[in-house]
Order: sequence, then C-alpha cells, then structure tokens
Amino acid sequence: MAMAACTSVRALQLKLNNLSPFVPVNGKIFPNGLVRTGCRRHSMFLKAVPVVQNGVLSFNGTEALVGVPDNVVITPGSDSSAFLGAISTQSSSRHVFKLGVIEDARLLSLFRFKIWWMIPRVGNSGRDIPVETQMLLLEAREEPTSEEPNQDAKYVLFLPILDGEFRSSLQGNSADELEVCVETGDSTIIASASPKAVFVNFGDNPFELIKESMKILQKYSGTFALRETKQANAWNARLVWLVHLGCLLPRRQSSRNQRRPEKSFSHSLSEGGTPARFLIIDDGWQDTTNEFQKVGEPFIEGTQFGARLMSIKENSKFRKTANDDSSNTPHSLKDFVSDIKSTFGLKYVYAWHALMGYWGGLHPDAPGTKKYNPKLKFPLQSPGNLAHQRDIAMDSMEEYGVGTIDPDRLFEFYDDLHRYLASQEVDGVKVDVQNLPETVATGSGGRVSLTRHFQQSLEKSISNNFQDNGIICCMAQNTDSVYNSKTSSITRASDDYYPKNPTTQTLHIAAVAYNSLFFGEIVVPDWDMFYSLHDAAEFHAVARAVGGCGIYVRLVLPDGSVMRAKYPGRPSRDCLFNDPVTDGKSLMKIWNLNKLTGVLAVFNCQGAGTWPGLENSVQTNSLELAGKISPADIEYLSEISPNPGMENLQSFPSNQVYHQEIQFAPIGLINMYNSGGAVHAVEAIDDSLFPGIRIQGRGEGVFGAYSSSEPKHCSVNTTEAQFHFNSEHHFLTVDIPTGTNSWEIAAHY
Repeated sequence: MAMAACTSVRALQLKLNNLSPFVPVNGKIFPNGLVRTGCRRHSMFLKAVPVVQNGVLSFNGTEALVGVPDNVVITPGSDSSAFLGAISTQSSSRHVFKLGVIEDARLLSLFRFKIWWMIPRVGNSGRDIPVETQMLLLEAREEPTSEEPNQDAKYVLFLPILDGEFRSSLQGNSADELEVCVETGDSTIIASASPKAVFVNFGDNPFELIKESMKILQKYSGTFALRETKQANAWNARLVWLVHLGCLLPRRQSSRNQRRPEKSFSHSLSEGGTPARFLIIDDGWQDTTNEFQKVGEPFIEGTQFGARLMSIKENSKFRKTANDDSSNTPHSLKDFVSDIKSTFGLKYVYAWHALMGYWGGLHPDAPGTKKYNPKLKFPLQSPGNLAHQRDIAMDSMEEYGVGTIDPDRLFEFYDDLHRYLASQEVDGVKVDVQNLPETVATGSGGRVSLTRHFQQSLEKSISNNFQDNGIICCMAQNTDSVYNSKTSSITRASDDYYPKNPTTQTLHIAAVAYNSLFFGEIVVPDWDMFYSLHDAAEFHAVARAVGGCGIYVRLVLPDGSVMRAKYPGRPSRDCLFNDPVTDGKSLMKIWNLNKLTGVLAVFNCQGAGTWPGLENSVQTNSLELAGKISPADIEYLSEISPNPGMENLQSFPSNQVYHQEIQFAPIGLINMYNSGGAVHAVEAIDDSLFPGIRIQGRGEGVFGAYSSSEPKHCSVNTTEAQFHFNSEHHFLTVDIPTGTNSWEIAAHY
C-alpha cells in the first residue's frame, strides 16, 4: 500500500495517477491474500560491456561520451562497468584530464559547493557539471528533453574514486567536455597517470545501478563498507535531543549565578510530552583557550574557530573547584551526565568534538596536549574548493592555523579522549570537521593516506571504548572520507539547518534527499536537527519521517522509540533530473518503505530560495503546483511482499469472508507522520465462526484501515474496542488505549 504526505508552505495539487490509498475494488485476489497491481520490475544492471571505439564510450550501442581523447584508458570491471583514467606526459600532484563530450543528456551532479558539503545540480550537457562533482548520473534515451519518466530509459553512472594516492572529482568545461581532476594534496607525491580514476556503470534502474556499483567498488577497494553491513547505532531508533552547552552556559558566566544546565531543558524533556532517550552534548563542554578573543574587546566573527584544545577533560562549567560552594556546579562531567540520565530517563548521551580535537586543533604548548606532539599548520585548499563558496570556519583556520595531531600519536589521542568520556558515562561522540585532513596533508603522505589514517584511528578507538558503534560523523562529505568509512554508520548528509534563514528551508530538504542517493549506500544519512517551534517545522518533520534517519518528535512512541522507515529517503525516479527548488514547476517527491507499506512524501520546494552558485537563476514564484503521484514512485515494493519473488505488489492483504470478498488494507497510526511504520504484520483469521483480519503493531493512538465492509466487532489485545466505520469512504478506525506499546487488533466480520 502506498501512502502519501503532502506538505508545503505553499500549495500543491496532485493528480492521483492509478493510485487509491486503499485496495482496488476490482483487484484480482490471489490465494495468499495479496492484490497485484502494476509496479516496476527491477533489474540489477544490464550486461552491456563498455568499450571505447572511434572516440566513443558506449554500452551496447548506447553512447555515454563522444570525442574521447587518445590518452584515456579503460579497464574492464563487471559485465556493465569499467574504470576510466588517463595518462599525461608530465608527472604532477594534480592533473585535469578530458574524458569526452556530453551533449543532450539529462544529468544529475552531486558536488561539493563548499569544502564540507554537497548539493545537487541538474543539467543537459557537460558545461552543467560543476567542479568537485562526486557523483554523476546520466540518462540516455531518444528524447532527452522530455520531462516524463521513461520506462525504457537507460542510465550511466560516473563515480570518481580513490586511485592509489590520487583522489578524483569530476567537472565540465565550456566545450561540454567531462573532465576528471586527480590530486594527491601533497606537492611531493606525483605521478603521470591515474588509470582508474573514475568508475562507470550502466543499467536501466538508477537506484539499483548506484547500489550495485557501490557493491562492486567495495569489493574492489576494500577500504569502506556498505551501510547494510555496518553495525547500526542503537540510538537511531530513539528520539534525539540536541543541547548546545556553549549557548546554555557562557564560559565567562559566574558559577554562583548559573543554573545547572540540565534545568534549562527539563521542561521540554519531561513536561513537553516527548520522551527523548538520546541526548547530544554539543560544542561547549571542552577545555579550550582562544588567544584571538580578548576579554573586553568586541567579538570578531570567525575568531571562535581559532580556539584550541587544552586537555581532553571538561571545562570549569562541569568541574567544581575548591573555592566554588555553589550547588549549581556539577562536580564533574560524570556528575552531570549521571544526573540527566537518571532525572530524564535518558539511555544514551553523546558528546561533540572535532576530528582534530577542536576547531583550531590542539594547543601546541598546553601540558594536557603536549604528549600528542601537535604542530601548527595552515590549511591549503584544493583549487576545486576555491572555485566554489568560501566557508568562514575554513577561512579562519587558514588565518589562525590548526594545531594538528602527530599522525603517530593519533590513535593515542582518540583512545585517551574516548576512554575518558566513557569513564564519565558518555556513550558515544559526534565528530565534526572531518574533511580537514585533505587541507593539511603536505608532508604527511597526501590527502588519501592521511584521511585513511584518521578514519582508521578514529574507528578503532570508537570500537575500543563505546558500545553500539557510538559515533555520528559530520562535515565529512569528501570522497576521501566516504571511501574510507568502514564502520561509521551515520553521517550528516547536508549543510546545517539554519532556522533564521527562510531561503534555506526548502534547499535543506532537497539537498539531503538527493545526497542520499550517494551517501545512503554507505551510511545512514542524518538530516540534522530542526526547530519544532518554527514556521517550517512541519515541513522538516515530514521530511525526516520519510527520510529513514534519526527522528525527533512526531514519530516518537510512548517508550521513546520511533517509527523509522527502512531506508534512506530518496527522490522518486521522475524527480532525478528536475530541479524542485528553482525551476518553478517541479514537485519534490521522496519515497521509502516500511515493513509492510510504502511511503511517499510530496513537497512544494519552489520559490523560497536558490541553490548556491545559481543566485541569478530565474524562477517562477507560483503559489500553486500541480503534479501526480503513483505507486511507481515507490521503488522496491516487491521487498514488502510476504512471498519472495513477487515483483508486483501494491497492497495487502485481502480475504474472503462469509462467501463475499472482504478487502482490507492497513494504514497504521493515522496521527503519526509515517503511519504505516506502526504495522508489523497482517493476516487472515481462519475461523469459520469468527473470521476476520488480525493486525499486529506498536504505539498508541488511532489505527486506520480501508475495509470494504463494516466489521461486526473489533478488539485490541483481546479486549473489545470501540471502532468507527465511514461507509462512504470504507474507512475503519480503532482507538488504541493510551500507554499501549504493542498491540494486536482483530476485526471480525
């Protein structure tokens, strides 16, 4: 069964294209109680051997690139994939090679628009491909300008990868040529060739194409692991609460006058009706110093990123001194964490830190950090990064320098820090600023090797000191990090959520959805926090409900768990090559699956803002959009079939009762955004005296379902229950008592 949630600060109109939210009245009923309808049949990839002949890269006659230069080399991969690279006459630490021309093909680029973050861009030729593109998807078909999805469309995927010490990225030029940039990040590490700079694959299903390509790359490289094989973070099924202690407790505030920090959010946690079980202590708990911020002088934006870590322990806001007789000051970080866990029933508490300890790294001369032999380095960005939007954090690091940890002491630093946090009852960490090694790699083996060393040291320490794979990664959207992620299972998937900027609300939703096409195969994409009291709050909440990420409020159940969808939420197939933010006409549709239902969310993201780099683009500020939704918008519906091998499935189950056909389709808890996430099982009650339908699930509230006939009576956990039946819409609702965690509903006919 497909379920749709429509949301916008504007308006939209939907044409229901062969879709009813309920079972079709005349659907063919199969013995197993399933109703088949027309959904896509998926193939993994096509056996189309890629070749370069007469200057054309093609797959069984389908052209991907024309005008391929003679210095381009191709190495066969699987039946439909290959590696592309090129050879130069000169050795260098950075090359830009032309690969061929792209014209009249709809394309989607995922590229870094600033050093930390990616966004999407669509186009029709090579010149539309931005610098620092990390994934490129082309559509090959007869009418590339048509906006309607084509069942016979073929797709070509380009993934710039890590080739030895070279890291690759794609870009286009004004001649519509696709180029690959390969660089080591260290002027002393040079070569004249990069034969396997780009992985290319071909298929008829874009989602399977990306998935299978990542599987091939994982086997080829062995440097990263797929999301489905990683240990899941236990907290990801819990409600999340983020607390920025730097805001709650200013460093210069007198401990005699401050309130204990947990009192600042006690009302929200315990009295607000949202039983959070997971809390992140954000930036503000560490022992730092900042020589660029002088007491009494005006604050200069950016100087905060010059602060450096003095020790691995907490600062004085959490450490009572001999002269402090205030009852508001915790004795230690452990005192604080233990208190909030016991007071508010928290199960997990994480703490924030940067990859290099803090934004400005470690203080080179502090007694608490000297053992890690930090050296002051000034980051140097790639020309590709400099071609896009500047970032104040990186600009500040370039000006003030970063106290970089000696690579030989890296694991020791992480192990000391994490062992100490674990001793303070902290359960894991959120690690920020993870792209930094690419900028300080000179003299340290180059960006690929240095990033890999950071990743391996960090993940080893996490494994040694925390249970449940206790890490969230952030600012880690370069392929150096992605293709070295072996155990880290959750990563922020977009730039920050900016509550005070109305022009970025829609961009945030679209960026995460498109980025999840790439990141979702390796990690669970994290959509970032959002304000629940905000003009766009529901807009963000619905997106996270379909996003399959950590959830915040409207999916939380009485026990603090959440109804998380199964996979990363991604754009529907007909959205892949449209711009749902600035073209003035396209809807943003995001799909996912639950155990027994599909879920589709539809957004009007037009007119609020423009993508970075496209500020001068023309957009239609229409208040109203029209579009259509269909079961075909939801991929992999066959996965939720009780019978393996059934490729065509929309809704279930149905049953014949009293010699007449009773059709039934569960919706779920209708007061929750992801209603179908509450339903775990549905089956027919095979009883000649009391036949009916049995539904198992969890959570309290109102359960809703389609029923072609009115039941005679209903029960919840064997207790007779009140129900309401709308005969006009065949809509059945059953009240589930407050405090119920799991239930079994029986509807008897």
